[in-house]
Amino acid sequence: MRRSYGRHATRGALAVLGGCVLLTGVALLVLPGPGMLLVLAGLLILARALPSVERFVEPVRVRAIQAAEESVTSWWRLTGSVLTGLVLLGAGVLWIVEERLPLSGWSTGLGLILSGIILFALLVWSHRRVRARRAG
Repeated sequence: MRRSYGRHATRGALAVLGGCVLLTGVALLVLPGPGMLLVLAGLLILARALPSVERFVEPVRVRAIQAAEESVTSWWRLTGSVLTGLVLLGAGVLWIVEERLPLSGWSTGLGLILSGIILFALLVWSHRRVRARRAG
């Protein structure tokens, strides 16, 4: 009986976590950040709790990888992505040190800085993936 509660609690926690990650990803589809990849991560977490969600994972995975690769296909897009990352990092620092900005503080600033770091990591990953595909 006790194992049943643990299993239900785990599924419930995964469903809540997956839902939060999914909603964050949906918000980041229009805001600066890795929206499609967070939507994918949210769906992967939700699929562990709700197996019926699994059918949505593959189409989103294909689109997320395609979007990541498109971000490094031209110098203009790559430059724009790098500039966006730098703006996110700078804005994060600004939101931490300047108290007069709306929603200023560590949480907003660190969120912006983390988005910039994730963006740079994704750019490096996408660039290597595209280069490997062209070479091979």
